[in-house]
This record gives sequence, structure tokens and C-alpha cells, in this order.
Amino acid sequence: MTLPLPELLTRARLLAGPEVGDAVAKALERAAGRPVERGGSADGGPYVYVGAALPEALRGDGLLWFHSVNAGTDALLGAGPWPAGALLTRTVGRMGERIAQYVLAWVLAECQSVPEFAAQHARSEWRRIPSELAAGQTAVVHGTGRIGSAVAGLLRSCGIRTVGVARTPREVLPGFDAMARPDEPVAARWVVAALPLTGATAGYFGAARFAAMGGAAFVNVGRGATVDLGALEAALHAGTVRRAVLDVLPDEPAAPGDPCWRLPRTVITSHSAGITADDDVVTDFAACLRELTAGRIPALAVDTTRGY
Repeated sequence: MTLPLPELLTRARLLAGPEVGDAVAKALERAAGRPVERGGSADGGPYVYVGAALPEALRGDGLLWFHSVNAGTDALLGAGPWPAGALLTRTVGRMGERIAQYVLAWVLAECQSVPEFAAQHARSEWRRIPSELAAGQTAVVHGTGRIGSAVAGLLRSCGIRTVGVARTPREVLPGFDAMARPDEPVAARWVVAALPLTGATAGYFGAARFAAMGGAAFVNVGRGATVDLGALEAALHAGTVRRAVLDVLPDEPAAPGDPCWRLPRTVITSHSAGITADDDVVTDFAACLRELTAGRIPALAVDTTRGY
């Protein structure tokens, strides 16, 4: 990974995409100590760009650093070869905290029979349904980065045993009680997907993985294209997946007639588990700038060959 030289950063122009609001642009100006240019061209580099997508005209040698306003960078990297030597960082902010609370909310809703009580209410039916404790149950989290670790940490604070899934054996990471390999069988009440989308994770959750879940509930807060929806539907009908909560889909937004709305025992939310706040963009950009100025690789840097 090539770092831009501090002296180049000092004189680099700061460009921002149309998705960067005026308030964020002003805060970026204060953090960087230079004006933000809108609709800037590649002429007169070097330059730093903040946005969601990299314009084709800016893919030249002058790009030192692109800071994404999103946590996921698969769309960016899938748009074409990444400019050689250009650093890519991303915005995470408090997304891990938000997504962790989203997952915990659905876990506790299941333990408290919220879907069943909501259905009874719709039928004007009075019937006791026993609740159960989350503590002592097991959750498997696929994806052990910042978001997966935050999810595991919050679940663990409620007494849930957390198992992180990693492609290569490693020490137990913070927030987890144990680690497992992708195809290692682990009996769990919940399976949480927090994977980025890469060539290795596309279609990762297919028929074999769903069949091995043994009736666990499945929650996807990673990327929609990591899931084969046809295989999930079959698993829901077979009972190897008890229920599903999908915050992300392979194709978004889902049209009213999309078959995903008819998946049994499934709730779909509108990619809103971890919406990025304006403060997140500014805070993470400023943190990356400080690290780069000090000659260090930012913690939020993306390995463009791996995609995360």
C-alpha cells in the first residue's frame, strides 16, 4: 500500500462529490485547512477526493487519496481498475455501534416473541407466549472486522456466546468467545452476516451453508450479494433457517413485486441498520488525515486488492 507523501498532501486540492452536503464540505475545509472544490477537474493536481463514487475524469495520476463517505467500497472498486498508487479510505464512524444495536434488537425481539405477539394483536387474540433469555445462547458472526466485532461485543455483553468466523485460523479477537473456520460446524441460535462483498464472498451463503445452520435465525447486515436468495428461500421452507432478517439485498431497492417480499418468516429493512451520519464522514476523514500527515497508514485504509 503506497502512502501519499506528506508534502504532496499539504499542497493537494480538496475535491468533493455532489453527495457531500454543504455543512460537511465546510467541516472538511476546517479539518483540511483548505477550500473544498465542487466539480473539480483533473487539471492542476495533486488532489484528494471525498465522495461516494470516483468520476472517470479523476482516475489519473493526480489522485493521491480518495475518502469514501460509505463503509462499503465494493461499488467503488467494481467500477473499474483502481488508480495505481491512490490511497482509498472509508467512513465507518459509529456504524458498528448502530448495526450492533440493530442486531441486538432483532435478537431480543425473537426472545420476547415480538413477531408472535404482533400477529396475535392483529387477530385480537389473548394468549400467553413464554419469553426466553438470550444469555447462554450462541451467535455465530461471519465477518470479524469493525462491524462484526461491534456486533459480537454487544451480544456478548448480554451473555450470548459469540463465535467469529474467519477464513484463516487466528487468535480469538476482541468481542468474541471463540473463532471458527467458514465450514466448521457450530451449533447456534443466530447466524449474523457482516461480510464485505468481494470475489471471495459473492454468494457465500448458499445452499450448503444454509443447510448446515440447523434451524438458526439468519440476520444479514453485510452485503446483499453475499446471499443466494433462492437458497435462503429453500432453507426457510425446509426449516434449516428458522427466520431471516435482511437489511441488505442483492438488488436495491426492492420493487413491490420483488419475490423477496414473499420469503416466509422474513423481515426486510431498507438498508438502514447503519446509516452514515455527516459527523462520521468528517470525523473519519480528519482521523485519516492526521495519520497520513504523521506518515502512518490510516486504520480505515482499504486494501484494494482484497476489497476491504
